[in-house]
Amino acid sequence: MIRKQRKTAGVIGLGIIGSRAAAGLRAAGFQTYVWNRTPQPVPNFLPNPGDVATATDIIQIFVSDAQALFEVLQALREKLTTAHLIICSATIGPEATLEAAAFVQQTGARFLDAPFTGSKAAAEKRQLAYYVGGDDPTFLRAKPVLEATSKAVIRVGAIGDAAIVKVVTNMISAASIQALAEGLAIVRKAGLPDEVLGAALEHNACRSGVMDLKLPKMLSGNYEPHFSLKHMFKDVQLGIQIANTLELDCPVASVTAGALFSGTKQGWGNLDFASVFKVYEAAQAQPLELEGFDEELPDQATAQPAAVPGTPDNGPGATVLKSAAGESGDIEVSSSSSAASDSAEESVAGTKDTPANAEKPEEASDSARTEDSPPRKNEGKWERI
Repeated sequence: MIRKQRKTAGVIGLGIIGSRAAAGLRAAGFQTYVWNRTPQPVPNFLPNPGDVATATDIIQIFVSDAQALFEVLQALREKLTTAHLIICSATIGPEATLEAAAFVQQTGARFLDAPFTGSKAAAEKRQLAYYVGGDDPTFLRAKPVLEATSKAVIRVGAIGDAAIVKVVTNMISAASIQALAEGLAIVRKAGLPDEVLGAALEHNACRSGVMDLKLPKMLSGNYEPHFSLKHMFKDVQLGIQIANTLELDCPVASVTAGALFSGTKQGWGNLDFASVFKVYEAAQAQPLELEGFDEELPDQATAQPAAVPGTPDNGPGATVLKSAAGESGDIEVSSSSSAASDSAEESVAGTKDTPANAEKPEEASDSARTEDSPPRKNEGKWERI
């Protein structure tokens, strides 16, 4: 049996963020025990999640969806005691978070809702930011672990509250980048040089950190994933689900979900979510003739809204206008930004002796309901995707 040391921590899920969080904990002096479905050549890699619980009392979990989380928790269940604390750093929405907390608390262990914002680069620099929901004793015990890999730890309320804030910030970022893609497409089609838009944004109030990070990807066509399109689609779905439960109409989120859904159907799900611009890349053939711009524009108000796959057929936020993208899934934090976020949680996919959705390094599985799963309205309750 592994002897527990005074300053220990566990990390389950060694994807884009989890692997770097584990490295950050080691750099901060924690004896860090880890597990992932695919074996990794890293220190203290253990055979299964239960062994992680035997080695340390504080375990941080980085997975992409609720199904992955519950399979890991099920594997941990027999080993959890009143001494354990589970830090949930997955973006799974409030309903699944509350359900996970209840599952863990039934074992006598403590649970902290702590999704993060930050990219691969931020994780490497131990510059993540955590949104935290939970009681004071649990938070204070987890605080040294969270501070070891972050530049900010933000208290937002009770368990489930942090989950809402995380989903909302991702929803805002997704809509912002969809608007950026549309703006860049107009600039290029009008025959203006790309640098004109960059210079204009630099001195415009609409500029944000996430734009600073994603515009270069669009300009270069390099969509190496820092936060995948399919995971962003999943998070916007969660936002629409929350809005439906609260009987709120969120048309911008619905249009954005349609564009992201279209991207996944184009095969871009594993690319960075900045790849929503790819739908315009093939349409840059000829500059637009500007003559006649002073003429009266045609009335577009009569256009019929189209239902976007992956959104409800009725209820608040269900009917959306089809975007240009709809016609054809770690948000990043930069030093110049106050509005960027990331969700590079990696899923875990199972094997015979381990949870079925364990994380693969540097990529995420298609486990659980993500790309093709419409958000569902459940009267008066959260319903997990």
